[in-house]
Amino acid sequence: MIDTPYLVVDSGRLDANLRKVATRARASGVALRPHAKTHKCAEIAHRQLESGAIGLTVATIGEAEAFASVGCTDLFIAYPLWVTRHRAERLRALAGSAALRLTIDSVEGAARMAAEMIDTEVEVVVEVDCGQHRTGVAPDEAGKVAAAAVEHGLNVVGVFTFPGHGYGLSGARHVAATEESSALERAADSLRCNEIDPVVRSGGSTPTLEFADTSVLTEVRPGVYPFNDAQQVELGTATFGEVALFAASTVIHRTGDRIVVDAGSKILGADRPGWASGFGRLLDFPDARITSLSEHHAVVDVSDTDVAVGAPDLGETVRVIPNHVCTAVNLVDEIVVDCPERGVSWPTLARGRNS
Repeated sequence: MIDTPYLVVDSGRLDANLRKVATRARASGVALRPHAKTHKCAEIAHRQLESGAIGLTVATIGEAEAFASVGCTDLFIAYPLWVTRHRAERLRALAGSAALRLTIDSVEGAARMAAEMIDTEVEVVVEVDCGQHRTGVAPDEAGKVAAAAVEHGLNVVGVFTFPGHGYGLSGARHVAATEESSALERAADSLRCNEIDPVVRSGGSTPTLEFADTSVLTEVRPGVYPFNDAQQVELGTATFGEVALFAASTVIHRTGDRIVVDAGSKILGADRPGWASGFGRLLDFPDARITSLSEHHAVVDVSDTDVAVGAPDLGETVRVIPNHVCTAVNLVDEIVVDCPERGVSWPTLARGRNS
């Protein structure tokens, strides 16, 4: 047996989620390049590739190194790296075992990458800002950045964006997807004006995937969909029945209309967007809400009448859905598959590979 708390993946739900998105991508005629920062597991990466993904997206060189070490040979680092000499050494080593795609979002970044990487065969894409206002160049400026990169000898193959502002209620998913396609279309035109063919037009997130304009996008990069989480449930992207990862947790206290479980921020993460109804949900008690978190405690409101009548008692195990599954997975060394009695767990290979 394993003492709580620990993360569990429901392998049946996982495989169903993988099939659903792979089927949608094939039917839409777009390439699927899922973001592996969510699961960090070699086993899930290989299942994604076997189900039709053309390669993986990662956030860091460390994640790329981890997945390359287990035979993943087509990797996109979707982050505008400032390429130092040491980073260049790591990237050159990676390029020896995997097809590598890198990101730029400034003329200066392009010059720096070229200075350190000119002798290495990699693809380069320009990141554009479609409304999240994080990284990325304005769509109409993408051609200028791409032209500078080409002038420095880099192989620019297209543009990409991340519609992260689709994480919100009241139609935010659809709005973000519309702005995503508009930004990619403008950015692609900007490259064409500079005589660069934008073969790659990459976008997508789990919340916006349903609304992606596949007449513009050539590739989608959802991340959360293998597991889903409380955010996806509240956004309407997934149902409770499509949540494939949860924290097994024990009820350690009960007073009136609240219980306390032993899964705190050190296993669930502490993310709570302003629009979210709490810090997480209980898979088997849909009306319950986690109202507060500390490191080893989650306080759960079970005041709803239907929930309170059947609320779990002291010592019972409950299944807690994290708000943000990506951060939860990064807090554990392994994920239990289905149940502890099965005796199978998957290491989180890329955990902590933040640089």
